[in-house]
Amino acid sequence: MDFPTHLFETAADWENETERLGASVWRVSPVNERCDISTSLSKYIVVPCKLLDHDLKKTFAHFNQWRIPRLSWHHPSGSDLLRSAGFQTNTDPDKENVKAIKSLLFANHSQCVIVDMNEELPTVSDLQTSYIKLRGLCLNDPSTSVSDEKWFSNLDSTHWLDHVRICLKKACDISLLLCDRRLSVVLQEPDDRDMNCVMTSLVQVISDPHARTLSGFQSLVQKEWVSAGHPFMQRINLYRHTDKEDSPMFLLLLDCVWQLMHQFPSTFEFTESYLIALQDSIYNPFCSSFMHNCQWDRVRGSQRHSFSQTYTPIIGWQDIVREKIFLKGDYKAREERNTSPPTVWEWGLFYSHLHRQQFRNPLYQTQEHTVLNGNGILHNSNKLEATSPSIFLLSKGFLIPQSPLFPWKSGTVSKKNNRRAQSLENLLEDDRQLKFKSNIDASSAPGDLLQPLCFGPWVRLWKRCYLRCDMEKQIHTPPPTLVDLAKEVKSLQEKLRNHHINSKHNINGVARSSIR
Repeated sequence: MDFPTHLFETAADWENETERLGASVWRVSPVNERCDISTSLSKYIVVPCKLLDHDLKKTFAHFNQWRIPRLSWHHPSGSDLLRSAGFQTNTDPDKENVKAIKSLLFANHSQCVIVDMNEELPTVSDLQTSYIKLRGLCLNDPSTSVSDEKWFSNLDSTHWLDHVRICLKKACDISLLLCDRRLSVVLQEPDDRDMNCVMTSLVQVISDPHARTLSGFQSLVQKEWVSAGHPFMQRINLYRHTDKEDSPMFLLLLDCVWQLMHQFPSTFEFTESYLIALQDSIYNPFCSSFMHNCQWDRVRGSQRHSFSQTYTPIIGWQDIVREKIFLKGDYKAREERNTSPPTVWEWGLFYSHLHRQQFRNPLYQTQEHTVLNGNGILHNSNKLEATSPSIFLLSKGFLIPQSPLFPWKSGTVSKKNNRRAQSLENLLEDDRQLKFKSNIDASSAPGDLLQPLCFGPWVRLWKRCYLRCDMEKQIHTPPPTLVDLAKEVKSLQEKLRNHHINSKHNINGVARSSIR
């Protein structure tokens, strides 16, 4: 690989990540190593150390698709970001099960904030409807053609930029919450496979400088999308089995990241060219990364779609890819041929050396990454912990206390409560709890934290991505490199020179004839 990337297919990858984060009170559990508990989950999950696998197994049945709360990221201040599916509505856990579930959600903290991904954020169908309108507008579809003076109003009517804006704002709220308090934040989505992927990735890009490097971002995509079980086959729908589940979730993430890059150009190691290459790669049938819905599909070889993982060419996948792509000059054959299709991160198979050089940002300023030990205290050193466990719902910038803690019968966290909704910026707890205020603002926030402007003209159309030809029809045609353009200019100059010489000879010949 051009840039070292953790694939999160082995326990070692997960252990390296928890060590990097300094998550000392978390451990890598192999409870789903055979994918026999949840087929859509990864083989290994990160859970609190104090929770044994015996107790952990009791919690799976109480969450949709058996996707329990698990660690996504650990903040240097000690806060934890978790992701989870929604509660199962037809279960009634006993005391022991509730105790184990409580250990998962609170994750060694006395406060837990649940963020409902169904609120405010676009749904799968909303995003697809918006994208169809945007695509028709940008590709100048005759059926949706509009005059130039109405183009921008039609762009607004697609609501695509609204979706991008809302996602950025939500990710910023979560990031501020994580760095201001010591608590657990659980992102909860009914199936935990779409918007959770977007939001966990965005929060880490905003909060963690490592996620803004080439290696870090690729590892992030592997962890929060590929390994986490995003249904790429349905959302990308490369083989056009059905149009009912299409949705550009991954494109939404890349668009949000591009917005951040536009506002903070020197904080990212990669470039716009890299993001576009990554977006184009989701249509590449020769890579295994986005051709499966989960790790179980990847390992066993699903027969549900026409791309069969059970077939391995005699000469190996690497040679097949080389012949199909007709790559010249930069490719070096390996001594050991891989028996499985390559990952998308093996850029050398599909892009020239000069093209890959465009992936690196020359303005990038290398930062000294904070040593994540989990015990650091940031700007808000006077934090006070609540004396009893409390759970809140983050809703439209407010923290709403929840009672009871686990509303199993409703299947989701209740927003109805006789206690007053409390602002995220000024949380006042009742007599049984302690009182503290948020000290987060633009001047006191950690230097590593990106705080983008998410309103008005600051969120703009990603022109280079959308205002181009239909990528699905030009999957294998990479854009010209600077060398290609230089060769074309040189060729044109040579033709002009020859034409000038020939014209000069013709003029001289005519002149001699007239003299005679």
